Amino acid sequence: MTIHNRKYLKQFRKDLRNNLTPAEATLWKALQKSQLEERKFRRQHSVGNYILDFYCPGEKLAIELEGQQHYTASGSERDNIRDEFLKTINIKVLRFENKEVFDNLEDVLEKIKSNFKK
Repeated sequence: MTIHNRKYLKQFRKDLRNNLTPAEATLWKALQKSQLEERKFRRQHSVGNYILDFYCPGEKLAIELEGQQHYTASGSERDNIRDEFLKTINIKVLRFENKEVFDNLEDVLEKIKSNFKK
C-alpha cells in the first residue's frame, strides 16, 4: 500500500505548492536544489493522509511551519495526532513558528542540520 503522495491528494498538494505562505516560500529558497548539506527536500509532500510542508526522504525528516491555526486546542490536537502517526513510520517532525523563519532563518537551518544523521 502506497503511503507517499497518494493520488487523491495530488491536486491539493499542487494547489499548496502554487500558493506557499510567505514563511514557506522563504524557507523553500534555502532548502531547494539540495542547498542544505546536499539533502534533497520536497515541498508539500504527502505521507498517509497528511501533507507535510517539507520532507527530506533521505533523512526521514519532516519540517512543519506553524501559523496561528496551530495554536488552538484543535490545531494542537491535530498536530499531535499527525506527529504520532509519522513517528510510527520513523519520520521525525521539526516544527518552527513562521516568525522564526523571518527573524532567524540561520538558526532554523542550523536546527534542521543538527537533526541530520551523521
